[in-house]
Amino acid sequence: MPLDRATALNFVNVLHEALPYLQRFQGSTVVIKYGGNAMVDEALKASFARDIVLLKTVGINPVVVHGGGPQIGELLERLNIESRFESGMRVTTSETMDVVEMVLGGLVNKDIVNLINQAGGKAFGITGKDGHTIQARQLKVTRRTPDLQKSEIIDIGHVGEVEKVDIRLIQLMTEGGYIPVVAPIGVGADGASYNINADLVAGKLAEVLGAEKLILLTNIAGLQDKEGNVLTGLDTAQVDALIEDGTIHGGMLPKIRCALDAIAAGVTSAHIIDGRVAHATLLEIFSHRGVGTLISNQTDAS
Repeated sequence: MPLDRATALNFVNVLHEALPYLQRFQGSTVVIKYGGNAMVDEALKASFARDIVLLKTVGINPVVVHGGGPQIGELLERLNIESRFESGMRVTTSETMDVVEMVLGGLVNKDIVNLINQAGGKAFGITGKDGHTIQARQLKVTRRTPDLQKSEIIDIGHVGEVEKVDIRLIQLMTEGGYIPVVAPIGVGADGASYNINADLVAGKLAEVLGAEKLILLTNIAGLQDKEGNVLTGLDTAQVDALIEDGTIHGGMLPKIRCALDAIAAGVTSAHIIDGRVAHATLLEIFSHRGVGTLISNQTDAS
């Protein structure tokens, strides 16, 4: 049955709206941090994989960085290994790190690779240890309580921060037509493995790759004002003001700081978008309004 006139016109309008973005971003790199509901809901997982394949097909180079905290916690529980947190971060012993590598570098990474391949793409999964792509150092966490006269340094084990990024392996994959899928595990100078926050890894990769966009999928609609309205089209000065007045606080702060660091290092724009919305990545890149918060050095950036 042929399309009715209204449906056909709507379809054409969508293509016309996407056209300038397709032209503008062809050949550019987009780093996407994949996590939250988009990683556990089967329908959202399938739509994300198709979206990534579409991006590659139209000439945009996606690089996917994924998390996996819930999956790590689930396996630790099944193995009767205690999960302990300090300052919001999982204390990662050598035993826990073995599980982290199994889950992130194996189960989760290969599941994403398989989904993208099944959708018609060519995905290639790595951890940051492969090719020394992500060189890490142990993250130092300080804690201060009313009982302490000075800050105390807490050892949380194999939790790391990015020291250096080598993008040659990722560039080889991209140039060969592959879609890199990166698990956020780094390697220390002594060969030890480190679990690194996926937002931070995505931000650093975006910086070094000279990405057009850094996209962080979340479980919220985006950055919101004190009345709950989603804010977008923000420049870095406006974001700094929102931090100063307390609008941005708590768990959103690390994501925002990651976005600001990426923009300061040359990434054109950072996006915090709602991964609970099907095809959120495509809607954010190819439509005028998007589905989340856009931050850039210019308020009119797209």
